Amino acid sequence: MTCEGCKGFFRRSMKRKASFTCPFNGSCTITKDNRRHCQACRLKRCVDIGMMKEFILTDEEVQRKKDLIQRRKEEEAQREAEKEARRPRLSDEQSHVIATLVEAHHKTYDDSYSDFCRFRPPVREGPVTRSASRAASLHSFSDASSDSFSHSPESVDNKMNFNNLLMMYQEHGNSLDSSEEEGSSFSMLPHLADLVSYSIQKVIGFAKMIPGFRELTAEDQIALLKSSAIEVIMLRSNQSFNLEDMSWSCGGPDFKYQISDVTKAGHSLELLEPLVKFQVGLKKLNLHEEEHVLLMAICLLSPDRPGVQDHSRIEALQDKLSETLQAYIRLHHPGGQLLYAKMIQKLADLRSLNEEHSKQYRSLSFQPEHSMQLTPLVLEVFGSEVS
Repeated sequence: MTCEGCKGFFRRSMKRKASFTCPFNGSCTITKDNRRHCQACRLKRCVDIGMMKEFILTDEEVQRKKDLIQRRKEEEAQREAEKEARRPRLSDEQSHVIATLVEAHHKTYDDSYSDFCRFRPPVREGPVTRSASRAASLHSFSDASSDSFSHSPESVDNKMNFNNLLMMYQEHGNSLDSSEEEGSSFSMLPHLADLVSYSIQKVIGFAKMIPGFRELTAEDQIALLKSSAIEVIMLRSNQSFNLEDMSWSCGGPDFKYQISDVTKAGHSLELLEPLVKFQVGLKKLNLHEEEHVLLMAICLLSPDRPGVQDHSRIEALQDKLSETLQAYIRLHHPGGQLLYAKMIQKLADLRSLNEEHSKQYRSLSFQPEHSMQLTPLVLEVFGSEVS
């Protein structure tokens, strides 16, 4: 084993048939630092450690070795270039779309929830309705059985838990007079109606910043917004959803919403049970903000919405967003091939939630004592089917 410097010195000396004389009777100690002081002793040291003239390569062999080394370097560089070319990446257009959607979300979602104090105040007092009682049971059940949410919300265990829970509600509820609940006041309806109305306005603002949305006809924009607004609101609300106590925390204690609060706005467990399962499942996907905003845009730009006219144009916009989402997942979730499918399944779940939510809001809108608590925007969006 020798350094490159001494190897080169030995090769040159042998090729030149050099003859060196030591001025100190050949007794020099050769080290790395003083090896240039005495060529004779340096050459002797080379021979002593086993260097042999017979092992020296010819000029042609040296050149072939250099060529081989260079060729291997070029092949390695080529492999790296091909690997880099195959590596998932976002196009400039896709990066721009994501940046636009993230900015749109930031502009239309205030995570300080400072505007909530402008709504009609939340009122949680009043008679406990059958739905509120069941909702409280659902909340306490989620606390006592937190392990049931440690797996996918679509698991069989979860379904069994919720089914058993609903049977329990039915047993407890049979002893109550239905007229008792119908005649009670929905104390949280004014506040939550203002919250939903506010959220619809924010969804409209978000939609207007989706690339391509403003180029659609006014009729198609309205149709898309009316039919998808509540779904996008449910997606947005996942940002404030808390897995620990199954609540939505939007700032101070007055704006921490439990399941029982929603029943006091006139909603029943036919909506709340699947809504909680949806929120739990979505939260456990641990989506990046970029994935979250892409999912909202894909949800909004669905060509099969009622009242939509230019299906092909909207489908083209949605396809671009879907391709961008898949590219982002490939780039940031290696091995996460199922994530995209799980996200799309959430959109299917939202359709069922949308249908039940709209049905319950339409029911409220037909009752004068409750419809007068709703805002005109809420009545317009949820009060009737999109024609």
